[in-house]
Amino acid sequence: MYHWLLSFKHIEQFKPFKEMVKSLGVVFGDIGTSPIYTLSVAFLLIMPSVENVIGVLSLIIWTLVILVGVEYAWLAMSLGKKGEGGTIVLKEILVPLLKSQRQVMIATFLSFIGISLLMGDGMLTPAMSILSAVEGILLIPGLPPINHYILIAFASLIAIILFTLQKRGVERVATAFGPIMVMWFLVLAISGFIGIFQAPFVLKAINPWFALNFIYRNGFTGFFVLSEVILCATGGEALYADMGHLGRKPIVHGWYFVFCVLVLTYLGQGAFLILYPTTKYVLYEMILHQWGLFYIPFLILSLLASVIGSQAMISGIFSIVYQGIMTNMLPMFHVEYTSSKLRSQIYVGFVNWFLLISVLMIIFHFQESHSLASAYGFAVTGTMTLTAVMMSWIFYLRRCYAKMALSAGVMSVAFLFLVSGSCKLQSGACWSIAIALIPLSTIIIYTFGQKRLIKAIQPMSLNDFLDQYIPTYNATNKIKGTALFFVRDIDSVQPYIIQTIFKNNIIYEDNIMISVVTRDDPFGVIGFFKGNLADGLRIFEIHMGYMEVLDIDKILHNAGIEAKVIFYGLEEIVTRNIFWKVFASIKKLVPSFVQFYKLPPDKLHGVVTMVQM
Repeated sequence: MYHWLLSFKHIEQFKPFKEMVKSLGVVFGDIGTSPIYTLSVAFLLIMPSVENVIGVLSLIIWTLVILVGVEYAWLAMSLGKKGEGGTIVLKEILVPLLKSQRQVMIATFLSFIGISLLMGDGMLTPAMSILSAVEGILLIPGLPPINHYILIAFASLIAIILFTLQKRGVERVATAFGPIMVMWFLVLAISGFIGIFQAPFVLKAINPWFALNFIYRNGFTGFFVLSEVILCATGGEALYADMGHLGRKPIVHGWYFVFCVLVLTYLGQGAFLILYPTTKYVLYEMILHQWGLFYIPFLILSLLASVIGSQAMISGIFSIVYQGIMTNMLPMFHVEYTSSKLRSQIYVGFVNWFLLISVLMIIFHFQESHSLASAYGFAVTGTMTLTAVMMSWIFYLRRCYAKMALSAGVMSVAFLFLVSGSCKLQSGACWSIAIALIPLSTIIIYTFGQKRLIKAIQPMSLNDFLDQYIPTYNATNKIKGTALFFVRDIDSVQPYIIQTIFKNNIIYEDNIMISVVTRDDPFGVIGFFKGNLADGLRIFEIHMGYMEVLDIDKILHNAGIEAKVIFYGLEEIVTRNIFWKVFASIKKLVPSFVQFYKLPPDKLHGVVTMVQM
């Protein structure tokens, strides 16, 4: 027994390390593969002179420090709810601190834009990662020239396979993500160290003066280079967004390791670029020069790392969509849970195929990573700027003035990158804006449509309902059994219930109104009877976290509720307004409440109500 306890303690000592390794696979795949293309893209506009290389390296290092380390690893991750992070969480923290409805609307709209930009950027990430990794095939020694369209077809095939496998879930292969990324980062660190050893003067780039001097010397061109430098920080927002999946400590510890690796690899690539200024694919050519015999294994490793980075972004978008559904920002898209253990692993079919089509269109349109880089990164800077704005607001209202000042400084830096990135709008960044407009318009139409619909259906107050219900219940021959009615709000009764009980004269011995309340915290479920409103009429409330996987049927069974029939409302919207017509179409295309929560179909009875909007 004593030996068993010793072995258990020994295992527990390694748990933080295992969690950190897991974070490398889940969180750092995107930012970890940015060294494949960042430096190559940055020198498409300027000559790789010694001064320019050191200046760009200094910009990269301090961009990582400010926009990833300070903004996300420190400031943002200090703002969580029940360990959960992300743009929606920032909104949930900020809104209760606000005093006026106008401020609430501004904060809500900022969160809408932030979520949409993150989705828009998420569609560019797989295309950029896969294209840049596939282009390494061109440098395989002895390989005859490859038609560029073959590379595009290969990249498209990888994308199709990646998105097709989403429905199966990533639980089985997720355990391999961490070790693969550890190998990737170790190779980057070793190759970077070798590169630095060949030109140690690149270490001067650690001094931020060289970054400022670079922009001063190069003027507008130097400022425009910021739009390419930001590619080093793409994926940094995942540190905060994935906090609820892994916890703060593993991600922060993982960032310390990843930051050191990224600094080493960028400095090494910079040294190689100074020695070989005609280099086009800096990382690949550096590896080929250093370890020629191991180039093909490295190429395979880079493809795996790129797929992992893409997977992390796809899973992140699924989580954002799920948070949006649970907080009534997005329609109830059909959601499948791909893991019986991990609530964060979900699959949203509509979103998955929309992402795939978008990624394929982007690959076919831009065809190579250098061209796609002209569009990539703008949405990231928008997300970072909005995150900094919301954080500064929260710190101000909480009177954390030191953090507010630091957050405001970060916001200024992020805004500079955003202005620089706006120069990309003519060369392709409009793609990310166009893509982001789709979820943004969906969110706006759906949220405003839901509010208008609730007003249009003219629910009856609970007191007026009880005034009619009590005599009706006493005077009517009741059907044996239990009937369930789902309501949005206990204080107001929807027309379908009035139609069922009063107009159709359908009344059961036991009638239960069920209300599902989404809490501000992410996890936890509790169901309870709130009380009896009258004879044969009870209230049952289910309180759930906005990231919780809800099994209503199981909760009802555990509460001893065995329903004979489940009534629910369906609204048939009649309107001439084009805005509301789009809303009506969305309502028809997505599953209803009872379909979303997979209630037993043999007990369901939908009641249609005509609504004029």
